[in-house]
Amino acid sequence: MVDQQGRFVWYELMASDTEAAKSFYTKVVGWGTQDGPVPGMPYTIFTDGQMPVGGLMAQPEDARKRRAPPSWIGYVAVDDVDATAERVKRLGGSVHVPPTDIPNVGRFSVVADPQNAVFALFHSPNTCDQPLPPPGMPGRIGWHELLAADWEKAFAFYSELFGWQRADAMDMGQMGTYQLFSVGGQAIGGMFNKPPMVPAPHWLYYINVADIDAAVDRVKASGGQILNGPMEVPGGDWIIQGKDPQGAVFALVGKKA
Repeated sequence: MVDQQGRFVWYELMASDTEAAKSFYTKVVGWGTQDGPVPGMPYTIFTDGQMPVGGLMAQPEDARKRRAPPSWIGYVAVDDVDATAERVKRLGGSVHVPPTDIPNVGRFSVVADPQNAVFALFHSPNTCDQPLPPPGMPGRIGWHELLAADWEKAFAFYSELFGWQRADAMDMGQMGTYQLFSVGGQAIGGMFNKPPMVPAPHWLYYINVADIDAAVDRVKASGGQILNGPMEVPGGDWIIQGKDPQGAVFALVGKKA
């Protein structure tokens, strides 16, 4: 068993059309679905086999009014949501949804770092000692990438907030440095300065697939768009970044068959 504190433990898609989103991701990734645990609250859980891996819900009304695009958000496990949300504010970030209970599930808060990349805090007794899936396991989120305005300032924020540590750094030429970060000695993601054409800092989540080319075909056949890739990355994996039919940005990582 591994202590999950400081790790991403949940992922949630806020979509304008939940049925269409359900259809897209089940076809592209192979996820199953089941209804959420809270009666009267429309919520779909994406599953990999019997294991819940993420959630799907309709965009809140205020997000629709702002014409915010559908998007994925990642939840990081913490010991104390309230104290961590206060620390986010002290470190220059902001709180979008104050600490809130989900009955029989846990407590969460939606926050943003000082560069306005949004993520969430989560605490539940059920996530404290879950086993980690094997690296690269298809159907799970395998990598977490921050496109920052200034990755060095961003790393200082997350390091102070979660205790993340620097791992390897890669020189990407004109793109600058790609800094990996680790939890408990395991690299779980990377951060770099976003290209000028990317409008705002944000987190991007990479879903593991068994065959990247077959997954690309499924994305296109299901009405999605490939923004970048397939591109080989160190270690022999291949990645793509894409948009689902409603405009939510996602990424895939896998091998070539």
